[in-house]
Parts: sequence; C-alpha cells; structure tokens
Amino acid sequence: MRRNRRKCSRVWLYRGSGILAGILCLAAGVWLGQSESVWIKGIYICLECIGIG
Repeated sequence: MRRNRRKCSRVWLYRGSGILAGILCLAAGVWLGQSESVWIKGIYICLECIGIG
C-alpha cells in the first residue's frame, strides 16, 4: 500500500508541474501582449470555417 501512495503522489506532482507550467506560459503571453494577436487569429479561423468571411 505504501508503494501505491508514492506512485499517486508522483502523478499529482507531475500534473501540478504541468498545470503550473501552463499557467506561467499563459501569463507570459498576456504579459508580452500576445493575447490580442491570438484572439484575432481565432476570430479569422472561426469566420473562415463558418463561411461568413
């Protein structure tokens, strides 16, 4: 049982590290002003798929 507990804690450590890295990358993108660029590209892709643009 002790071995299973260690494995579970490692899984949570890896998940937590991945979530933290994602949040840091998201914050860095917002800090550098890339959110507007991504938003505009998303709008263009959406309009092309729907066929409006």
